[in-house]
Amino acid sequence: MRRFNSWMLALLAGMVLALPAAAAEMAPAKVVQKIADDLANSIGAQREELKKDHEKLISEIDAILLPHFDIDYASLLVLGRNARAASPEQRSRFAKAFYNSIAHRYAEGLLNYTRGNVRVLPFNGELNDKRTIVRTEVVLDDGKTVAVDYAFRKTSSGEWKAYDVIIEGISYITNYRNQVTAEIQASSLDSLITRLETQGEKALESLEKKGGA
Repeated sequence: MRRFNSWMLALLAGMVLALPAAAAEMAPAKVVQKIADDLANSIGAQREELKKDHEKLISEIDAILLPHFDIDYASLLVLGRNARAASPEQRSRFAKAFYNSIAHRYAEGLLNYTRGNVRVLPFNGELNDKRTIVRTEVVLDDGKTVAVDYAFRKTSSGEWKAYDVIIEGISYITNYRNQVTAEIQASSLDSLITRLETQGEKALESLEKKGGA
């Protein structure tokens, strides 16, 4: 669980920053660098206040993260084969409930973010609208570095949005897809959605324990 907490901290630390309107025209690597630079300023300026107000922290994350992370696309990948049988309403409910659970589960980890935690590595590949990888290194509190890759895709509106994070070779999408698939097989998609909507982070913790995260 300790390793997974560091894993999810890297996920949130990398993605949770407001970007200017011009970000839609920025290459993914520059978007990640902008995020890393601005995150230290954003969290650092409010750290003590946000420690005392969890709901405000969640509100900040919602306002900042949602426009720049492709939650709908990511949730379809997490559902995997189950997405085919799901109705549009079920897919929408799952996307919102799953995101909210993750945001509440790991929001406070952002309070430990400091400048220099993320180093964006040089991008040498060609941009691919369907999947472009930005590689970074996250420096943990003990000085160790963790390899973190961000998968971006270009939306129909021309925006680059992140949808997956691969930490030390482990994909956020794959990790949760296995857990969600097992849970749906044990009960049902509706049952899982209801638990995420009503129990939030507690339902997510249950999934992680069953999955051995």
